Amino acid sequence: VVMCWTGTGASLAANKVRGIRAALCHDAETARGARVWNRANVLALSLRATPLPVAREILDAWFSTPYSDDEWNLRQMARIRAIEMEIGRHADESPPLLASQLD
Repeated sequence: VVMCWTGTGASLAANKVRGIRAALCHDAETARGARVWNRANVLALSLRATPLPVAREILDAWFSTPYSDDEWNLRQMARIRAIEMEIGRHADESPPLLASQLD
């Protein structure tokens, strides 16, 4: 579980680590979906936007929801791994320029 003021920075940083699939969740249903459909393995929370009772619901949902072995979900994970492998091959290249950087 990672947390920061908005939860966004913590989830972005966590997702830089190979094999991590961090999901920023604001409610229990999103936490369940992240586990089932995306096999998320790191929960990110916003300290600002998550009241303690909601955080408890999210944590309960997160830790009580197993990954799905449904064929569709397994294919989704294979697609994500393929993207990760392709990106990993280009990791040493410079990132693409933004339009604002072209001038």
